[in-house]
Amino acid sequence: MALIQTLLIIGGISAMVMITLNVINILQAGSKKPDGRTMAEILGVAPETATYGDIEKLSRKDKMQLFYAAGTPDFSTFNGEYEARILSGGILGKSSALFTHHVFPTGKITFRTAWIGKAFKPLATDSGIGYNIFSQKTSASAVSKRRLRPMRTSMGPSKAGKDGKMSFLVDYSADNTGTIHSMRDEIRQINDTLFIGTGYMGLGGGPINPAPFALIGPPTEWVGVGK
Repeated sequence: MALIQTLLIIGGISAMVMITLNVINILQAGSKKPDGRTMAEILGVAPETATYGDIEKLSRKDKMQLFYAAGTPDFSTFNGEYEARILSGGILGKSSALFTHHVFPTGKITFRTAWIGKAFKPLATDSGIGYNIFSQKTSASAVSKRRLRPMRTSMGPSKAGKDGKMSFLVDYSADNTGTIHSMRDEIRQINDTLFIGTGYMGLGGGPINPAPFALIGPPTEWVGVGK
């Protein structure tokens, strides 16, 4: 009985710690409403010349403000494989990166994997499919690519921001189970080859607790999930 009580206490403390960290992470993202600044004002450079480094240097709050200020991409823009990079920030930034690189690929812990891309293929004017791309070290000097985690794409109103704008939406529910079933992404455009996205899932609180990322083009050819 004493052991059960101890385990319950430890479990309760762990749950409270996770809730507290998620609340802090949510607060660090700032308001879900745009503050009125343009992309140029947030970035400190012209959006047309902006790079991943210009986004990465921003605070978590400003990264989300950049997402709100960014444009809604044309659905047909996304066609092929894009480089993907996590954007840091927030008290849960490092744990989110660890999850993305080492749990997201297969649902199990995979120490030698890293998330490196997303791919898209439009099937109609506002719906399509896609997948994620991971690198995997197979030896000290060899690295392969794995194309996993299929997804469905569409256009729709943002849930990550209260800005009344549309986003390119990514939905994992039809093709994935477990925690990934509730995962969603929203993507917006900074320039012709740079995009800012935000991902969220039910376990972390949904769209109130976003994890920003960047996509970088130009895209290479679509290969296909599992290949």
